[in-house]
Amino acid sequence: MRCAMIGAGAWGTALADLLACQGHQVRIWALEPEVAQSINERHENRIFLDGFRLAPTLAATTDQGDALDDADLVVYATPSQHLRRVARNGVAHVRRGSVLAVASKGIEQSTLALMSDVIAEEAPGRPVVAISGPSFAAEVAARQPTAIVAASTDAHAAMLLQDVMSSSTFRVYTHDDLIGVELGGALKNVMAVATGIVEGLGLGANSRAALITRGLAEMTRLGVSLGAQPSTFAGLAGVGDLVLTCTGALSRNRAVGVEVGQGKTLEQALAGKPTVAEGVSTTKSAMALAQREGVEMPIVTTVHRILFDGHPAKRAIPDLMARELRAEQDE
Repeated sequence: MRCAMIGAGAWGTALADLLACQGHQVRIWALEPEVAQSINERHENRIFLDGFRLAPTLAATTDQGDALDDADLVVYATPSQHLRRVARNGVAHVRRGSVLAVASKGIEQSTLALMSDVIAEEAPGRPVVAISGPSFAAEVAARQPTAIVAASTDAHAAMLLQDVMSSSTFRVYTHDDLIGVELGGALKNVMAVATGIVEGLGLGANSRAALITRGLAEMTRLGVSLGAQPSTFAGLAGVGDLVLTCTGALSRNRAVGVEVGQGKTLEQALAGKPTVAEGVSTTKSAMALAQREGVEMPIVTTVHRILFDGHPAKRAIPDLMARELRAEQDE
């Protein structure tokens, strides 16, 4: 199959390599000329996925039209807040019969749209599939066993992704709850920042476990208000991705939270990092979405206060612990 990968960060590169190793013809679009050169000449992405030899058939380009022309499958893996602009710039080259997949995880700040909605709006008339689940790019590139979810309202499109991407080390499940799968992938990044803050404050496993569990409750509460299935958050795109991102050493969002918890400002914590911590921008979007829906999300609110309002991290946990006592299960 002719595949286009739009975005040559760590995740896009790992997925493109996976597809190329499955025998598909893959072109990956990179914003940075040096990334495209590294992939084409050295078969490595030394900036975003250093240390991994990529399939020699994987071709990179800085021309989005070159990547998209005649592609049967288009996978978008750009940072969430740039996805609309990138998709709009390339839509003239997207075939009507293409299946579009989005591997970006986030909520657009200006519209509060999910990533699949952004793609559907910019490239209408094509089926859209969201890819999510517990999956660090480096471990996918190393061919460590991984399981993800391909969600779509178009069952045939989801099954196509399942067939094209599945391998002996990469297992793809299908799902019809597009909202739940996407929200799980976006909101877990906020919870990872929160967990990092807890770790940076020197707190232990009890605190981390409580935060992850109550974070899952917040994610589910918002998801249900938007029409998601509550059971989705008990699956790979919910608790699976949440646990990975909140506990894994490779989590960029957790790492930013740790530095903030240790006393750095957000600007200091982000400085010098070539990759995007999606949880920072998603905190703003999640806060706005919760307010719009009238959904209580105390962890999201606390992270927002710490990152953007100057609230001292060391006061965050006492503030959460002092909230009104209540039953664990929401009515």
